[in-house]
Amino acid sequence: MSSIKWNNRYQTTTDMPSPCHVVAAYTHLLPANGTALDLACGLGANALLLARHGLETHAWDYAQTALERLQRDAETQQVQIHTQIRDVLIEPPSPATFDVIVVCHFLYRNLAPTLIQALKPKGLLFYQTFTRTCVSNCGPKNPDFRLKDNELLRLFSDLQIVVYREEGYIGEITEGFRDEALLIAQKS
Repeated sequence: MSSIKWNNRYQTTTDMPSPCHVVAAYTHLLPANGTALDLACGLGANALLLARHGLETHAWDYAQTALERLQRDAETQQVQIHTQIRDVLIEPPSPATFDVIVVCHFLYRNLAPTLIQALKPKGLLFYQTFTRTCVSNCGPKNPDFRLKDNELLRLFSDLQIVVYREEGYIGEITEGFRDEALLIAQKS
């Protein structure tokens, strides 16, 4: 999707989404201080949570409109967020830069090794995105932008897994955490 389409999408979105489950449910795993990156941040719900937690927070996205809205929300909430219009495929994060990296609903598999390198020692990766095993119509239609079963585990096998969740079709499919996988992993 082009930056024009993303900008248009964020101009018409009126509600601020909630932080992703991988961050909201596991804030107790965040460090007390350090630097954090919300990569492909969109409207920045995760970035706002990270900044309120006390982390020096950076938020990168392709859409200027989303980042402008995030800056206004950060000012309202009296937190500081360093926003940057950035195509991470062209300009990925530098090695050993962040204590925390959050990625939610963004999937570019070739970026996985770079994300691992971008973590400082003991840094944490919080990752959540859509799976091909899904019970609803939410998320991208193109299977290239959806994870295969257990794919996050394979993509980040060089990290120590702290939390992993992917429920697929098991049990009562109208309940639980469906359509997505989440991972929290630490660099050793």
